[in-house]
Amino acid sequence: MVVLGSGRVISRDAEGKPLRMVGTHIDITGRKEYEGKMLHLNEELERKVSERTAQLQAVNKELEAFSYSVSHDLRSPLRSIDGFSNVLLTDYENVLDEEGRENLHTIRSASQRMGHLIDDLLKLSRVSRTELHLYSVDVSGMAEEIRNELQRENPGRKVDWQIAPGLTARANGRLLQIALQNLLSNAWKYSSKKEEATIAVSRVTTGRGEAFCVKDNGAGFDMRYASGLFRSFQRMHSSREFEGTGIGLAIVHRIILKHGGEIWAEAEPDKGAAFFFTLPDQRVY
Repeated sequence: MVVLGSGRVISRDAEGKPLRMVGTHIDITGRKEYEGKMLHLNEELERKVSERTAQLQAVNKELEAFSYSVSHDLRSPLRSIDGFSNVLLTDYENVLDEEGRENLHTIRSASQRMGHLIDDLLKLSRVSRTELHLYSVDVSGMAEEIRNELQRENPGRKVDWQIAPGLTARANGRLLQIALQNLLSNAWKYSSKKEEATIAVSRVTTGRGEAFCVKDNGAGFDMRYASGLFRSFQRMHSSREFEGTGIGLAIVHRIILKHGGEIWAEAEPDKGAAFFFTLPDQRVY
């Protein structure tokens, strides 16, 4: 038994010596047992956290090793396949019949798609490992740079770009660049069959608060199938209609979640799509 005692003197003699006192004795055995259990639980929790941290560090090292292997060991044979196929097409064009040339084009196209898929998978794995350092980012300027890059790659295409000025955010610029690149590339791709394509970047007020919006008037999609929109390898359109790896939106989703934000979409078939995303701090800097 553990007892907590307390008391005080209430009477003294002429010389100041105590004559009487009052006090209490409380059985605190239960409290001490509880404290002991809590101390043990905290020590156990700290031990488990340390073990979990060590496990996560080991997993991260394995992921880094895997990423290195993917980046180097898989790319090399793909480059060889693509390169030698191109040599055959160039040096033996007059020897090959039409079917042979088509087969080589198919091989080159498949190896290039695999290369793009490897790139996207590496980006997806890197998002989780990137430390989230936040700072002021010029979203409008970033969108304009991406627009200029897309236009340089396709100089003959006419698109009505509507990028709102003065858009800023507190975010990790490198990650936000990747997210915006994917969203604008998708808008560019899925509006490519429109004679008068429009792509807009803005900030709007939604039921979930202030959000950035990337909108196009392209192919859109049926919202009935939107639940899998941000999953890896989920596509709203076949690769015959629009090429791609099906990883881009999964990357965007992971980046926005890493910032503590949300992302969602609204669309209608053949009437375009709008992607909305929030970031933790959207004040103007």
